[in-house]
Amino acid sequence: MMVHGNPDPRSTPQELLEAIASISSPDVVDTPFGRLDFFDGVPLPETVSTIYDALDLVRGIDVFLNCVPGASLVAFRRGLRALGIDSPRTIAYSDPRANSRALALTPNTETTYGTTFLDLRAWGPTVVEAPPNSMCVVDDFWFRYVTDMGIPGPDHGQGGNYLYLPPGYEGDVPDGYFVLRSPTFTNWVVLRALGGVADMKKARIYPLSEADSPRANEWINWVEESFNTVHANDLSFFFEIDELVQEEPTEALDPERAGQLAAIGIVKGRPFDPDERMRGILDKAARIGAGMARTLSYAPRDPQASLYGSWNNAFVGGSHEFLRDGARLLDARTQFHYIATVITPAMARARAGAGSAYAYTVHDARGAILDGGRTYRLRVDPNPPVKNFWAVDVYDTQTRSLIQVPSTIWPAVASNSGELIANDDGSHDLFFGPNPPEGGKSNWVETIPGKSWFPLFRLYGPLEPWFDQTWRLGEFEPLD
Repeated sequence: MMVHGNPDPRSTPQELLEAIASISSPDVVDTPFGRLDFFDGVPLPETVSTIYDALDLVRGIDVFLNCVPGASLVAFRRGLRALGIDSPRTIAYSDPRANSRALALTPNTETTYGTTFLDLRAWGPTVVEAPPNSMCVVDDFWFRYVTDMGIPGPDHGQGGNYLYLPPGYEGDVPDGYFVLRSPTFTNWVVLRALGGVADMKKARIYPLSEADSPRANEWINWVEESFNTVHANDLSFFFEIDELVQEEPTEALDPERAGQLAAIGIVKGRPFDPDERMRGILDKAARIGAGMARTLSYAPRDPQASLYGSWNNAFVGGSHEFLRDGARLLDARTQFHYIATVITPAMARARAGAGSAYAYTVHDARGAILDGGRTYRLRVDPNPPVKNFWAVDVYDTQTRSLIQVPSTIWPAVASNSGELIANDDGSHDLFFGPNPPEGGKSNWVETIPGKSWFPLFRLYGPLEPWFDQTWRLGEFEPLD
């Protein structure tokens, strides 16, 4: 019945009974957490305990999935500190290039890296002089994009002076700099110099207070060292996040994630000291969360994560902020950060002829998981659509780091190596397996029996046929 155009609030007795049933709790609810018992909707004491254990577990899983970006940078900084890189004055670099000695999320073996962490709390305003002919990125400590420097940045590869201001800075800002304001005191600097070490060492980092006469930077070559930069998958994960929370301003994190952290006891200014019950729950939450993260990374279900065939796209939605139609793509953010590092629009939405593009898979042509005990062939068709070069690096599915094999510390093949042998039509047959193919090792990457692995196909300066998919990657064909 309608009264003056509005729904009639009166209901029949049957409708009232149905309404009561729809808002009531049954006396017994079977759940994955156990049986829940109620007395007319009021939880019995054992149910209260079960519910709060379940709620703490769910919140812990949410924290793991949503805070992987922050934990990743805490772990990376810890790894650099183990090498003595504990100041922005000291910069780690790879000479000649990254290799499998260190545990680090999916580095490439083709370009020279430099990296350090800015400390805007200790130094205040800080200057970074970007090297020429480079692709450099700065991300904040929650792993959010701050700026590009170099070719994709405002200096367009000519080299430029960048000034980073700490949170809340209200002092004078001199002219002559590209000025950035970061929400966090700690910021990760990634330098990639296309001209190698010589260009890399043209970079300079110093406090603005030293602008008239900056002290020299110290450079440490990290490629001979073994160290770990990968975050934990157990209870330790939450202590990594607490380290970040205690260091950075409360305002640096969105209220939603801050609320999830507070729900499990991680609050700025308070010690994080979970009791035995909570430690057990959080350890389980991390292990479940890691399993979910691996599933999101290796078997993503978002249709946009599928490139074609078995190949996946690591940047779902084409947004470095993981946004689509105004919504945060939570699964996509976890998918990317669990296996990779560096956030920049130049990676999320590469332009034809600039930046880089990526594809990865864990499956062969038949849909089976890539097995280190088997031999596979990947054919790269003629005329790959790249301005610069392409490469395939191989990673360990457990560590998401370069696979460690006896034959080489650079488990990769690349078109700029000068070693690849092409077929008569200009295509390349690449081989992956425990033993080299007949004809030599130039087109081969060793794998390990009993372990899986995954490749990342990189294009440096991808061209239009990559984007419109008129040129496509082949599949890994098992040969045994």
